[in-house]
Amino acid sequence: MNTVRTPELSSGILTNLIAVLAALCLVSACLARPQGSNTTPIPIISYVNEGVNFDGSYKWSYETANEIQAQEEGYVKNLGNPEQETQFAQGGYQYTAPDGTRISLTYTADENGFVPQGAHLPTPPPIPEAIQRALEYIAAHPEENEAGDGSEPQPAYKPAGRQY
Repeated sequence: MNTVRTPELSSGILTNLIAVLAALCLVSACLARPQGSNTTPIPIISYVNEGVNFDGSYKWSYETANEIQAQEEGYVKNLGNPEQETQFAQGGYQYTAPDGTRISLTYTADENGFVPQGAHLPTPPPIPEAIQRALEYIAAHPEENEAGDGSEPQPAYKPAGRQY
């Protein structure tokens, strides 16, 4: 048999449910807040910031107490020639990795992109000798690479069977 609840009973249950949900939300918010920080600020030992100057040049550097060092300087190449103006920058940084390794990276950035250098960066494997000879041959015989010369492109592979 179905029972009909009175509005007073339903509102009482609803009030209790809202109170429980509010309490759960408050507890979860307290648990989710960041716990006390165990870190202290790292002092900056030196800081230099020169520029940006009227000619686009600048220079900055800093060093922190935990042995982080960074520096960069740059200028505008071809200043005044809008068709060829390019920003040039060179710099580097050093820090100690969690495993104790000292990481040092230098870089340049210009119209050719960002070019980093560092002993910790991965390097590609050497080009196999046969491929190197083939590349040298191609470079020495550009006339064979021109359109219409050499072998014609092969048609794409089509599997046997019906083609729709």
